[in-house]
Amino acid sequence: MQKFVAEFIGTLTLVLFGCGAAVLGGENVGQLGIALAFGFAIVAMAYGIGSISGCHVNPAVSLAVFIAGRMNARDVVLYWIAQFLGALVGAGILAAIAGTAGGLGQNGWGPGYNGEFSMQSALIFEVVMTALFVIVILGSTSPAAPAGFAGLAIGITLAVIHIVGIQVTGVSVNPARSFGPAVLVGGQALSQLWLFFVAPAIGAIIGGALYRLNVLR
Repeated sequence: MQKFVAEFIGTLTLVLFGCGAAVLGGENVGQLGIALAFGFAIVAMAYGIGSISGCHVNPAVSLAVFIAGRMNARDVVLYWIAQFLGALVGAGILAAIAGTAGGLGQNGWGPGYNGEFSMQSALIFEVVMTALFVIVILGSTSPAAPAGFAGLAIGITLAVIHIVGIQVTGVSVNPARSFGPAVLVGGQALSQLWLFFVAPAIGAIIGGALYRLNVLR
């Protein structure tokens, strides 16, 4: 139950802070500010709930940890439920503040969305960036890594991924983060949601397999 609550709160916070920066402050803080909001949210939660649940706050991360052999299937399912619920509630809080007419920082691609990149570009970006993200997570949380710095490494990595990719997809690398806003906004965001499940899952499997097969340690 502690792990469930921790992952719920952590994912809620990530969506509320990150998407909230885009919706409530995007015109003032710009792409860099939004990127830092996502990164700082992860840093905060890593030190806030990391000792309880590991601060996955991302179904793709939980999948990678499972593939790497560091988590059992029962906990994966528990984490996924908590993460998706947390993202939905986080998006709901944001919707209660700002409404949904202007969007909730949902992910997407194609005409009318940010840089109007193609579906192929979106797919490649999300697969590659998720794989790199989980590699950083698995490496920085390994016993051989310097203690106490994992949260910083993970948060900085997420911020950089956003700096690079907000114009491509808005950056998911996290199915739950995409799920919450898309469910409430509906329309195109919901119809494109499949990519933000499939691509991060592929990236997570690639990153987790590198550790499971001892290509990385």
